[in-house]
Amino acid sequence: MPSPTPTPLNEGILFTDLYELTMAQLYLREGMHATPAQFEAFYRINPDFGGHQAGYCVSAGLDDLLAWMERARPSRAELEALATLKGSRGQRLFDDAFLGWLGDQAGFPGVTVRAPAEGRVVHPHTPLAVVEGPLATVQLLETALLNHLNYPTLIATRATRIKFAARGAPVFDFGMRRGHARGVNAGSRAALIGGLDGTSNTGQALALGETPRGTHAHSMVQAFMAAGMEEVDAFRAYARTFPDDCLLLLDTVDTLGSGLPNAITVFEELRRAGHEPRGVRLDSGDLAHLAIQVARELDRAGFTRVGITLSNQLDELTIWQILQQIELEAPRYGVDPGPLIARLGYGVGTRLLTSHGAPSLDGVYKLVALWRDDGWAPAIKRSDSLAKATTPGAKQLYRVYDARGMATADLLTLVDEVPSADPSLRLRHPTERAHRTLPASAVGGIEPLLEVAWRAGGRAVGSPDLATLRARRAADEERLDPGVRRLINPHIYHVSLSERLWQLKQELLADPDGNGA
Repeated sequence: MPSPTPTPLNEGILFTDLYELTMAQLYLREGMHATPAQFEAFYRINPDFGGHQAGYCVSAGLDDLLAWMERARPSRAELEALATLKGSRGQRLFDDAFLGWLGDQAGFPGVTVRAPAEGRVVHPHTPLAVVEGPLATVQLLETALLNHLNYPTLIATRATRIKFAARGAPVFDFGMRRGHARGVNAGSRAALIGGLDGTSNTGQALALGETPRGTHAHSMVQAFMAAGMEEVDAFRAYARTFPDDCLLLLDTVDTLGSGLPNAITVFEELRRAGHEPRGVRLDSGDLAHLAIQVARELDRAGFTRVGITLSNQLDELTIWQILQQIELEAPRYGVDPGPLIARLGYGVGTRLLTSHGAPSLDGVYKLVALWRDDGWAPAIKRSDSLAKATTPGAKQLYRVYDARGMATADLLTLVDEVPSADPSLRLRHPTERAHRTLPASAVGGIEPLLEVAWRAGGRAVGSPDLATLRARRAADEERLDPGVRRLINPHIYHVSLSERLWQLKQELLADPDGNGA
């Protein structure tokens, strides 16, 4: 029955594309609505940022999806709003029978969601989620599911690349101001899953049990100067207010000619008062060159432990280039690049939360099987491009490790298959006739990846904390070959089909009158 609690129309069950609702009504009228069906959400290609590419993704957003599924209980207001919609001739778009059915969909009855645990490394054409249940009900999930998984997975992936480029240095998310409306909450959470050390998004940080991070803006210095004072007065005021957390932005006036000397003056005053400064931030100019000069002067003044945070349009490639420049240039000024690099931190904003260069993940939701008679009938989407043809059938997903314990392939099988390396394991290319056979001695383990996340009207897994999510990601990344983790032109990770699944796909592709949809 409809929930008596008012639900904002753009947050509950109507957080969807219209065609999900029109298809659900069609299934109901045709008597197909209760037919068991299985859909898979997956993405087709790893993000390509133009000059650099990802070799894998990090799954994120599952917990928020499950929370939405718990909240999405059809309300009277939502059903009444749908009842007002008209077709092209003025007739009601949705009839009472459909609205009655929709009102009974609280908790998505009969639906099971299986997915890799959030935070795990994932690859193209492998499931981000497998959704099974009554056809009309699982159809309703498409838009919201993709919305909750695509963007966070994209941002978690970008974050882990940035953290990798920073060589383990502290990296903070400063992207809230330029992110996409409320989507920044999901983005900041995903950035933390991807390995970033904090976020300036205060509410989201506190909601996640984290400490929000940040310094001050240029406007603070500007305000003091507009009031007839000087940059050093602004710095002193900040130091008085936060004597044990003083990190000063140097580039409002002149980074080396004004900001740095004034910061050193204030730092000396802090030290005489029994406090130690935290650091400085550089937000414009040649960041590598400025970091070298700032480090040299801070060292001369005795502030060898003061951190240097770099910000302004940073991404993984920019950070990588900054570090290369420091390694080449610092010795020319008598600065040891090793200790300098060790004291750096980074604030990344726009290029992270908008995933600049690759602003969307090519995630899709496709029907792969429909229950008919006494078993699953495979469904396939053919395409003019063989690479876009879906892999049919109710399936399982496994990760194959080699004798070193490194991930060597993700293997899709039919749902009733349990892969074994005894005496060998055959891996089929998804679109070509190529295959490879791994002898038992070359296989170090085969791990099932899909876990039940939703069942019987409620979540089947708890809400993991960030430490758990980060640990999952880090463990998976440690088992990737370095070539797959390259920032530019990464090595292709193998996604393979079992022999039986490959044969089924070929049969359906070859038969234009077969079961493919």
